Amino acid sequence: MADLPGPVVILVEPQLGENIGMAARAMGNFGLTELRLVSPRDGWPSLPATRAAAGADHIIDHVKLFDTLDAAIADLDLVFATSARPHDQAKPVVGPAAAAWEMAGHLGGGGKAGILFGRERYGLKAEEVARADRIVTFPVNPEFASLNLAQAVLLIGYEWFKLATAGALPHATPERSPRAGKEQINAFFDNLVRELDKVEFLRPPEKREIMLVNLRNIFSRMEPTKQDMHTLHGIVMAIAEGRKGPAKGGVLDGAGATRLRALLAEEGTPRGPEAGGSVRGLARLLRRNPTDAERALWAALRADRRFAGEFKRQTPVGRHIPDFVSFTRRTAVELVNAGENAAIAADRGARRSWLEARGYRVVVLEAADIERDLPQALDQIAAVQSL
Repeated sequence: MADLPGPVVILVEPQLGENIGMAARAMGNFGLTELRLVSPRDGWPSLPATRAAAGADHIIDHVKLFDTLDAAIADLDLVFATSARPHDQAKPVVGPAAAAWEMAGHLGGGGKAGILFGRERYGLKAEEVARADRIVTFPVNPEFASLNLAQAVLLIGYEWFKLATAGALPHATPERSPRAGKEQINAFFDNLVRELDKVEFLRPPEKREIMLVNLRNIFSRMEPTKQDMHTLHGIVMAIAEGRKGPAKGGVLDGAGATRLRALLAEEGTPRGPEAGGSVRGLARLLRRNPTDAERALWAALRADRRFAGEFKRQTPVGRHIPDFVSFTRRTAVELVNAGENAAIAADRGARRSWLEARGYRVVVLEAADIERDLPQALDQIAAVQSL
């Protein structure tokens, strides 16, 4: 659109470089490319103007300078002067839309048009307005009619560009997924009702039918697309599967996580050809469900500079899963939870023997001691690491 032929913008004795730059930016927004300056107060080129143009370099870099207004409009055959004040001159006064219509027709016939904009402080002088063929004024509050220079340029540019491009917008509403068919909606609804029945949502029984009608009407009003139905179906299934416990995405609280560890210890560590995958699965399960003491110690280990991010939590070492392990320091940390039975203690003992046989130093900490005095627990780990 930069090559779209348009009217020339002429700023008469502009005072601030920033205003020139912002006017150039407004021109760029609406495809106007030719900017002429008549005796800019602070000279030209202007670094403030370049900065304020915000990328409209194709306009700023090709500005034309003139010493007089007559020289600036010498090659034009239709000139509009913008003014917020009446000048009592016998020439047509039009709004920006009407000016755009006339300029579009004039330019289309091979003519050349320009628009005059005056100084920031007091606009155009009467003798400068006299050199124009038309006066353009804006429908603004008469009690506060003064516009910023760039705002005036923008209003004219907007009306001209809207007309020249037939109001075409730069982007449209993105294409939607096709509308969902009744068969897809009914299949989703049947699945939703099955899951709601499992949690006894549709009760009391005497209100079941009206509740189903209301639910169905919700989706009818939505006019969902096929993609909408895929998303909703995924949401319902994710919520339903989350009900089945931590292996399906649920997360236990601290007490539940402690019971989970006791159960796994009593069952024993998987062995045999499939043990590798099983151990990794158990490690993921344990990482997702920390006990209260484990959560507190893990946060402290990551924050303490002595350990420098060396520890990993619930990471397999062979077929064993210590609570924490540092491979670089060959150190493992085991937590003892309250109320553990003999089977759990035996399992931990076997794991400790296995690790120590392979050069690991094992630190055993009581969960209650961690919750009571966390800094002391960190000191114990540091002392073992330094050996």
